[in-house]
Amino acid sequence: MTTLEDRPNTAVLVVDVQNGVVAGNHDRDRIIANIAEVVARAREGDIPVIWIQNSDEHTPTGSDAWRIVPELTPDDTEPRLEKLFGDSFEATDLESVLADLAVGRLIVTGAQTDMCIRSTLHGALTRGYDTVLVSDAHTTEDLTSWGAPPPAQVIAHTNLYWTDQTAPGRTAGTVETKNLTFRD
Repeated sequence: MTTLEDRPNTAVLVVDVQNGVVAGNHDRDRIIANIAEVVARAREGDIPVIWIQNSDEHTPTGSDAWRIVPELTPDDTEPRLEKLFGDSFEATDLESVLADLAVGRLIVTGAQTDMCIRSTLHGALTRGYDTVLVSDAHTTEDLTSWGAPPPAQVIAHTNLYWTDQTAPGRTAGTVETKNLTFRD
C-alpha cells in the first residue's frame, strides 16, 4: 500500500491527450476510446479524474494543438494542470491536488508512452504513490526514424516492465481497461 499517510483514495490521470500530442499516434482512436471508458467508469464511481496538459513550443497554451482531443471532455469540476516537463509532478500543483483529495493510488493513461507516461509513472512511484498503468490506454508516436523501436514495441515494453515494477511499501502494475477496478 502507498507510503503516503492518510491517502486511501484513487484518482485517474489523463496525461497529454491533446490534439498536437496524439495526432497520428499508434492506434490513436482505440486508445482514446479506452481512455474515455476509464474516465466514464471513474466518474460513475466518484473517482477523481485529473487532466494534465503539456505546454511547449509544439503545444503552446491555448492553441488548438494544446486542447484536449474532442473525443474527451473534462468536467468543469475536474482539476486541469498544465506542465512543462515530462513528469506530471515537476513544477505543477499535482501533489497538492492529490493531497487535498487524499489520493495515494494513481491510475495512469495518456501519451506519449516513452516520454511523459514513463516519467509520470516513475515520478509517482518515487513520491510514494501506488501506480497502475492502464496497458491499453496509452500511446506514442512513431520515432523509428530516430532509432526508436516501432510504437507497438515501445508500448509493449513499457507494459512489460511496469507490470513487475516494485518499490518498498508501494505497488505498481498494469491492467487492461476491461479489468480495471478502482479499489485495491
